[in-house]
Amino acid sequence: MNDTAPSAPVAKKIPHERTHHGHTFVDDYEWMREKESPEVIAHLEAENEWTNTQTSGLEPLRESIFTEIKTRIKETDMSVPTRRGDYWYFSRTKAGLDYGISVRAPIANADDWTPPEVGEETLPGEEVIFDSNIAAEGQEFFSLGTFSLTDDGRYLLFGVDNSGDERYTLRLRDLSTGEDLPDTVEGTFAGASIDPAGRYVFYTTVDEAWRPEKVWRHVVGTDSSDDVCIFHEPDERFFVGSGFARSGKYMFVVTGSKTTTGFWSLEADDLETTPQVVWPRVDGVEYSVEHAIIAGEDRFLITHNQDRDDFDIIDVPVSDPAGTAREPVDAIDEPGGIADPSTLGRPLLDDVDGLRIEDVDAFADFIVVSYRRGGFARVGIIELNTSGQAVRSGASTPSDTVSPFGRLQELPFSRETGTLGFAGNPEFTQTSIRLLFTSMSTPAVIYQHSVTDGTDTVLKRQPVLGSVNLENYRESLVWASAEDGTQIPISLVFRTDLVPLATGTTTSATNSTTTSATDTAAAPAEPAPLVLYGYGSYEMSMDPYFSVSRLSLLDRGVVFAIAHVRGGGEMGRHWYDQGKTSAKKNTFTDFIAAGRHLVAEGWTSPEKLVATGGSAGGLLMGAVTNMAPELFAGVSAHVPFVDALTSILMPELPLTVIEWEEWGDPLHDQDVYEYMRSYSPYENVAEVAHPKILAVTSLNDTRVLYVEPAKWVARLREVGADVLLKTEMVAGHGGASGRYDSWKETAFDFAWILDVLGRSDVTIEA
Repeated sequence: MNDTAPSAPVAKKIPHERTHHGHTFVDDYEWMREKESPEVIAHLEAENEWTNTQTSGLEPLRESIFTEIKTRIKETDMSVPTRRGDYWYFSRTKAGLDYGISVRAPIANADDWTPPEVGEETLPGEEVIFDSNIAAEGQEFFSLGTFSLTDDGRYLLFGVDNSGDERYTLRLRDLSTGEDLPDTVEGTFAGASIDPAGRYVFYTTVDEAWRPEKVWRHVVGTDSSDDVCIFHEPDERFFVGSGFARSGKYMFVVTGSKTTTGFWSLEADDLETTPQVVWPRVDGVEYSVEHAIIAGEDRFLITHNQDRDDFDIIDVPVSDPAGTAREPVDAIDEPGGIADPSTLGRPLLDDVDGLRIEDVDAFADFIVVSYRRGGFARVGIIELNTSGQAVRSGASTPSDTVSPFGRLQELPFSRETGTLGFAGNPEFTQTSIRLLFTSMSTPAVIYQHSVTDGTDTVLKRQPVLGSVNLENYRESLVWASAEDGTQIPISLVFRTDLVPLATGTTTSATNSTTTSATDTAAAPAEPAPLVLYGYGSYEMSMDPYFSVSRLSLLDRGVVFAIAHVRGGGEMGRHWYDQGKTSAKKNTFTDFIAAGRHLVAEGWTSPEKLVATGGSAGGLLMGAVTNMAPELFAGVSAHVPFVDALTSILMPELPLTVIEWEEWGDPLHDQDVYEYMRSYSPYENVAEVAHPKILAVTSLNDTRVLYVEPAKWVARLREVGADVLLKTEMVAGHGGASGRYDSWKETAFDFAWILDVLGRSDVTIEA
């Protein structure tokens, strides 16, 4: 670090009173919310200059880490081709170019389901359909939010964002000529689609709070001023979107809050009709819909939590999915609720005990179910008997239970602690499925599983170049006791020469499930530098995964850990429920318990422990900094949601109202206000010794506004904390868009972390 630099920026104070429920909070830094103010921009630039000055001594280390990442990643590479219609689609990357190049090559024949082996040489008939590097020329930021193709491969719909605010301009390309059509739609949300036949484009627009509220239909070849709104969601709690089933026979409009969903359907052959409700929307009931053809009949597979918190699946007739006459599009909230699912259709699964059902995907001859068991992601297959005469497992005679569904067959994999998931399967008639497996010490493996004969074919292993020997890395799963006795899983990865291994089994009774790990590890001989990552919100599961860039930490003797805290979804729906709204503090105390467990067991020590997280995980970072500052040497917070109470009190801000079901509504509920006030990081900064803190944000972020970390840093500096703020002036929630700039951001973060951990002088071979 550079200790001779000028002093840190000192933000001016302009008292701003915020009064709710009889309580007044004086906010001295709310003036920073004026994004267009030259004074605000000057302050952010001054913070950047201070950060650059203070970290200038780490420049050689940053360059080394960037080089390590670059050397270990295969820069000129290609994805595994995926079949869609008459083409194999894949992408190429080339050394020196920031973005991928989308290409395709024709299939050999209708029965060609084996993807071609793609090398650096072009395939016969290969053509470029979209080069993001060309599209990004002259732009400081580039992101694709839509990439949708027609079944015949003639039209490509794409959406581009050049500022990071997640508002996309839609364009349509005729791939038979390579020319863009005049069709252009400005200011759309991500996830637009073109119908399989290429007649219509469906897209979503936002309201003043940037909430996706309307679905529009655009006729290909017409002016966007003639577009028709086919669905409007007036309730501020709900987002709206649309998309087509894999079969291509139906389009769905979906509305979703944090606790409630609704689906409407249209037949793809008649897309100018009014969307029809699938199930009446009922507060607290979440469901999703997939179209399947079972024994020659159109059916909807509905994954729902009407009578089971961890969800179940039934199939119902498309002609009457709710057991009543179909309702028009404006019948959003129906009185009386949904009928008993058992009376509407057939259950898909015999036994759901211990499973958190997450998704279902239908194909012509089989169904794939994605779920969680014992804390880890799993995939199972159900084969269809097209005659409808299969006997459900467990029936004593064929007449007991006649069903078209076979038994769920879980796909095995080599490590109990790994993650298995879907990896791109767009074709309804395909005879195999594409899967991806990874773990903390296993680079991603993409393989093809044949449903017919059960064989697996490895299609690609994530390349790791340079001098890396993957045998040098091992992972483990340990458990920490939370304040209330709940067992919190922690995934760890480390070098084998740092931590001795002891073959054995660890168990946990959490959720009445015994979880085993193939490898357990004793703590290192001496406490090691350790980075502890956490998130814990929105039921998002932080599953174990391999990271090439993370090797730059591991090879410098750092242990990397993920604390699977409540608020996430790792252990089922109850894991999420116990870390939201009035139970939100469990997320923070779980993370602290994980850190203290790792210290108590000798894995690390407070002076060698850095916490890291982003977005809602940045709220976690701010909260634990206030609650247990003595536990951490450093805290790295990315786009951190650290002024949570202020934001959730402002319904005019992007995303606020829909967030009330996640955090509570402090605007109208005093108890919620007091609870959030007790943990919101910005308001609870105290004059105590703090760990070193790095906050990274983006000026154009629409999810967590830059003002939150800017205010937080000003307040922390006011009480003497050693804190740095780095603002990307042209970027969004995900940071820089190009891969090289993204690697540089990672190198900046890792260099700061290594300096805090006292490992900045360690050199390694890339």
